[in-house]
Amino acid sequence: MRVLHRTWGRPPLSYGAPAPATWKPRYSRRRDSELTADQCMIKGRHFFVRGLIEIPVRDSGDTFSWGVWVSLNEANFAQTHDLWDDPAREQEPPYFGWLTTELPLYPHSTLRLKTHVHTRAVGQRPLIEVEPTDHPLAIEQREGITTSRVKKLADLLLRG
Repeated sequence: MRVLHRTWGRPPLSYGAPAPATWKPRYSRRRDSELTADQCMIKGRHFFVRGLIEIPVRDSGDTFSWGVWVSLNEANFAQTHDLWDDPAREQEPPYFGWLTTELPLYPHSTLRLKTHVHTRAVGQRPLIEVEPTDHPLAIEQREGITTSRVKKLADLLLRG
């Protein structure tokens, strides 16, 4: 995980993964694989988009976010790619995807959680909505977290 956003004097409110969990550096030498800041293709068969799981911080009005990767089927990935710079992309219905980022601070794996990818305005990463289950990440996205939880996450991520 790396820090995506830092507000001095306060713990960071964003952390992100640089690639899907399935990405291997050797894939960058393949013609059928590519990793950019926002999209990824592996072996011409696996497709991913980067987005944000946003979690409200109830006692501050801030938003905490995880920068994550979600797999999409080929048709939805192609549609996302084709509309990347098109303002009309906001009209797209959400796409189904599987979370492909492991967030190690949760007691249960976050890999393969069901999600919905909501396309936003050009220049904004998609909003990733975790399917409402009893997984702690889904609960936090639904109910929010406290500033104390943000500090705890920062301590765990920044100090190991």
